[in-house]
Amino acid sequence: MTDAARDFEPHRADLVKVAYRMLGSVAEAEDVVQDAFLRWNGAARDGVESPRAFLIRTVTRLCLDRLNSARARREEYVGTWLPEPLVEQEGTGLAHDLSLALLVTLQRLSPLERAAFLLHDVFDMGFADVAGVLERSEAAVRQLAARARGHVREARPRFRASDEEARRLADAFQAALTSGDLGTLSRLLAEDAVFYADGGGKRAAVLQPIEGRAAILGFLEKIVKHPAFPGAKAYRPAWINGMPGFVVHGPEGVETIAIEIGDGLVVGIYAVRNPDKLRHLS
Repeated sequence: MTDAARDFEPHRADLVKVAYRMLGSVAEAEDVVQDAFLRWNGAARDGVESPRAFLIRTVTRLCLDRLNSARARREEYVGTWLPEPLVEQEGTGLAHDLSLALLVTLQRLSPLERAAFLLHDVFDMGFADVAGVLERSEAAVRQLAARARGHVREARPRFRASDEEARRLADAFQAALTSGDLGTLSRLLAEDAVFYADGGGKRAAVLQPIEGRAAILGFLEKIVKHPAFPGAKAYRPAWINGMPGFVVHGPEGVETIAIEIGDGLVVGIYAVRNPDKLRHLS
């Protein structure tokens, strides 16, 4: 291992987390981190006081460049855009601040708001350093982070369930769904629950989020009657971005469903059906 690699590797995991939160794609995050390593390898490292700060700055700038170049593609995306799911079969090693609920909220922020919030609130970088990364004044960065923090606070449930309770509710939801038990589904859903689906124009999916218990029940009542609706054996329990959910191997291919629990009820359902985001599961 070269000196550059030896100094870089301890920071790789944090750098991937920064890039994934910014971009919502594991593949793109890994590409950015590799680009950052190439820059680190070619840098005059003797003059770098803090390798971590240097590398986070580099990754953040690379992410902002990608977001700016991808803006047109994101605007043309068919339907709801959801991040690429991170899947664990057991345990919750993934941090809850990687949940799809939070990542969807971050995607609604401007790239600069997202970066300011992540660097300061998640990775504990001082505002002066964040200002240097974003090439903005410290006062401007404080405002960016404050606006982002307000949106994130609104999106988080007041009372987060324990992992055991969240798993139990998700399993109950799946059992009721695959059996067509609409009465149980109604009791499990919060009145203001939201259903999101990302097909990317490649697979059938609702183009806009479905809001409210009644509207979600109406939609689920239709899809459970569809001949291609997968049965209970197609659902494999998993933790998806720290949320209880399922990897589903149905007639149309693989998809993921993550369940967001808040105040003892299902408050969000996140279905990723776009095959481009599920290649790592196929």
